Amino acid sequence: MQKTHGTKNIWQVILASSAGTLIEWYDFYIFGSLSLIISEKFFPASNPTLAYIATLATFAVGFIVRPFGAIVFGRLGDVVGRKYTFLLTLLLMGGSTFAIGLVPSYESIGVIAPIVVLILRLVQGLALGGEYGGAATYVAEHSPSDQRGYFTSFIQTTATLGLFLSLGVILTTRTLLNAEQFEDWGWRIPFLLSVLLVIMSYYIRTKLEESPLFAQMKAEGKTSKNPLKESFGKKENLRIVLLALFGATMGQGVVWYTGQFYALSFLQTTMHVEFVQSNVIIAMALLAATPFFIYFGRLSDRIGRKKIMMMGMLLAALAYYPIYRVMDHTVDVSQKEELMNKFHIESHSSKNDKGQLVEKTTRIHLYSDSTEVRETTTAKDGVVLADVSGKPIKDIQVKVSMFNVFLLVLMVFIQVFFVTMAYAPIAAFLVELFPTRIRYTSMSLPYHIGNGIFGGLMPTIAAIMVAQTGNHFAGLIYPIAIAVICLIVGTFFLKERKVEDLTHD
Repeated sequence: MQKTHGTKNIWQVILASSAGTLIEWYDFYIFGSLSLIISEKFFPASNPTLAYIATLATFAVGFIVRPFGAIVFGRLGDVVGRKYTFLLTLLLMGGSTFAIGLVPSYESIGVIAPIVVLILRLVQGLALGGEYGGAATYVAEHSPSDQRGYFTSFIQTTATLGLFLSLGVILTTRTLLNAEQFEDWGWRIPFLLSVLLVIMSYYIRTKLEESPLFAQMKAEGKTSKNPLKESFGKKENLRIVLLALFGATMGQGVVWYTGQFYALSFLQTTMHVEFVQSNVIIAMALLAATPFFIYFGRLSDRIGRKKIMMMGMLLAALAYYPIYRVMDHTVDVSQKEELMNKFHIESHSSKNDKGQLVEKTTRIHLYSDSTEVRETTTAKDGVVLADVSGKPIKDIQVKVSMFNVFLLVLMVFIQVFFVTMAYAPIAAFLVELFPTRIRYTSMSLPYHIGNGIFGGLMPTIAAIMVAQTGNHFAGLIYPIAIAVICLIVGTFFLKERKVEDLTHD
């Protein structure tokens, strides 16, 4: 069994690594959780749908650059050390998040506002690209081989807990302020508060020592002088990197972002569930599902990592469509007889000669307040809500019944349960694929391409597909297809390695 010098202090190592990673994920997710408000503040208000897609694209940019962060900071981690590298990534992430809270609105400085936000998102993405590999490697190199999945699973909880924490801060701020105050300036508070969390996390991390395995290698002069060349220049190692991407991290990435980010986006932008209520639904589901990260991490030590991850992807691919059908049905007013006396709905669609959707218009007559709302979906502009004269209006928000709240929590919980299966074992799985001297670099790149490119782009791609087709279930085609492809590649071509000693080369 692998003997690690830091085993007796493993919980201190996990706390420090997890705290920093949690804060970085919190910083990253505030932007996604507040995407609707950000689209109003930093983009022109003339086309709300395009502004929202532009916001999602800006959010996605942070994911796209994560592989570059993995290369830059992965190399630094393999040459200089694990500890100091993820101290640097923490400061970069925290600083850029704090700065987003200070950027003036589009009304104040015009096009400079979205440009500055885009630059700060690039910094966030680069920093996060170097964070995860360092934290996972650091914990794994302190862990005994028969508990590696268990101990690294605590790192896996930080992404979900970071999202949960961001939702908690946003909801608390929203509750303490009225709607006008929150939309005017209160949305900035979660960004600004992050600086306090980063300072606390930085202090905890400075108390850590370097990974014992890396320290030993450095003392013996065996560290890699060119980890990029060793990782991607050698045919056998490059093959493992590619199989890790297309057979594990790609599918895990789309399952993760569908179950947490797309679920929230679907609740707010498709179902129009009220802001606080939709966030509470996600938060309750996350809280209930989070312990399963630890369960499946521990289970992977006994039965293997791969079969758990593949099963999570399979179940997700099979269940997504029926789950979202159930979710959508909870706010389908045309199916609720008790509300029919308040609503009258007319729907008209038009297509071109090729059978493609040109325009779909739905008129919703609200008899209770003599208001008529028109919702128009076009291939060019997506979904636009307007009054009967055609003037754009703000999104309609719906409050669902308590029964449907619990039903929606259950539907999101099931999705996050799939996330725990696909995500919990993957840190230990990736760490065991690569040797110590190039581990930080080799594992970071496939992880961040899978999560950053395939996973991070999921909400944006889904929104575009829905806007182009007029079918709000069309966005599910992407995650289902990616999960199936990854399942096939992973099942038939990716081999699992059970490594007793992480110092192997």
